[in-house]
Amino acid sequence: MLASIYKKLLEEYDYQGWWPVLNNYHPRDYNTPNNINEVFEVCVGAILTQNTNWNNVMKALSNLVNAGFLSPEKIKDCNIRTLKKLITPAGYYNQKAGYLKNFTEFFIKKIGTPTREELLNIKGVGKETADSILLYAYKVPTFVVDAYTKRMLESLGVIKGSEDYDVVKDLIEKELPKDYKLFQEFHALIVEHAKHYYSKKPYGVNDFLNTGFLK
Repeated sequence: MLASIYKKLLEEYDYQGWWPVLNNYHPRDYNTPNNINEVFEVCVGAILTQNTNWNNVMKALSNLVNAGFLSPEKIKDCNIRTLKKLITPAGYYNQKAGYLKNFTEFFIKKIGTPTREELLNIKGVGKETADSILLYAYKVPTFVVDAYTKRMLESLGVIKGSEDYDVVKDLIEKELPKDYKLFQEFHALIVEHAKHYYSKKPYGVNDFLNTGFLK
């Protein structure tokens, strides 16, 4: 069933080109991020996007770029008050500034791809953020379960809606080929679909079926 949903979403919305680097999307280009600075930017974006939308994250990232602070060394040495001011558009700036400091310290010391457990041990990095970092920054085939994913699967009767994050994650990963490209696209497509159908009105299974995706 999940493969069919993915196929229909792809037919409707085409390739998404996530994760955007400096707001540049890259459909069918799975080499991005291409260097350590872009990897770090994706990680920063994943932390900043907690409890806010991407437009707000882009404003914060732009502030960091314009001030010359979007690098591990600069954030590490940045005065905490300055950092809070720069990322204010992303909201929760008091907490997120601390989270960025914590992550940056880890990032500088870490050699190679981090494990999920290592990321989850960093204060401010939860399961969704850790999986986003692994999937989009490091190209690890781990699925990102966000609120839209659970809402869609609940509407379709695939889950009850009360399941734990990892239960939903395991369900998806067991049914689909473990391919980071597929996981990136599927997650991004769900978000794109949500922009059209989830954010403006209550959304149920009949609404989803009426989009024609499963006909």
